Amino acid sequence: MGKLGEDVDQVVRKAARTVELGRRGFVLSLLVFALLIGQLLPWVGQHAGWQVLLGQGGPVPQLFAATSTAFGVFASVLALLTRRWWLAWVCAMGGWFASVDGLLAIWSQQSSHANNIAGSGPGIGMIIALVAMVFLAGNWMKTAWSRT
Repeated sequence: MGKLGEDVDQVVRKAARTVELGRRGFVLSLLVFALLIGQLLPWVGQHAGWQVLLGQGGPVPQLFAATSTAFGVFASVLALLTRRWWLAWVCAMGGWFASVDGLLAIWSQQSSHANNIAGSGPGIGMIIALVAMVFLAGNWMKTAWSRT
């Protein structure tokens, strides 16, 4: 009975630290993929998201590129692989932070004045990345709250 009790305790401890993703895991994976597609498309002028991440296109879009990559791609992939409950919370909170950054990045492209010329507007990649981040943050929030 001692070995069985230890095995049960070990399973319970593991279950307490993890979240069950189910179908939501597939949805989260698709959203990460959509975010990656957004990184390949134009964000600022002709600069793709990955170029903005590397410093082309201005500081506000670069901040969004960094936070969306950190929380939306790297943290999400890590959370999907490990199913750790605390990582789901990191993805949820970081995702909402990145979403606000995304709104500011879009706003900066619509209202920036460089040399008295308004910004050319956000590229399609930035819009896709923002939409993906909002949905990622919402799904990670549901996942984090689902653990009882």
